[in-house]
Amino acid sequence: MSMDPEMTMLECEEAMTKAVEFAIHEFAAVRTGKASPGLVEGLDVHVHSYGSHMKLKQIAMITTPDPRLIRIEPFDSSTLHDIDRAIRESRLGLNGSIEGKVIRLPIPALSQERREQMVKLVKQMGEEAKVRVRAARRSAIEELKKGEKDSIITEDDLHRLEKEVQAMTDKKIAELDQHMASKEKEVMTV
Repeated sequence: MSMDPEMTMLECEEAMTKAVEFAIHEFAAVRTGKASPGLVEGLDVHVHSYGSHMKLKQIAMITTPDPRLIRIEPFDSSTLHDIDRAIRESRLGLNGSIEGKVIRLPIPALSQERREQMVKLVKQMGEEAKVRVRAARRSAIEELKKGEKDSIITEDDLHRLEKEVQAMTDKKIAELDQHMASKEKEVMTV
């Protein structure tokens, strides 16, 4: 099997894009002062009656009737207590109350200290995503060097493609920085 530089470049870009998209998805779950369905929809819920783990958004309707409240209405009311337990055990630090067939999840205002902790969490998630982007760059460059060594591409092609990979990396890192800054601003806004 011979190495295809075009395929290597596409796979590299795809891996970098996935890293950025994953980070954006993770940022959505970071608490700000406002209620947002994104805060809880990705929670893993172990549903005893189904005997499996499911994402909260698959088993309940999540709405925000006001800026300080998330309302969770399970499609199957037998999952109510499983959902409540998953929320309490999550790292969100929230406690809901079961009222009839819904869970009301009040979102308290964040203290300055808690906001700073959330910003640290966003930075940590961003750094992890940058590591994934750089790993994609490293693997693409190794693949290209192997192609040059096996005489599939020329030395000039190698240098040109390495520059393209670096430009792609810089673009994705800048994109991540932009999303991180935006989320930090959102978290710090009272």
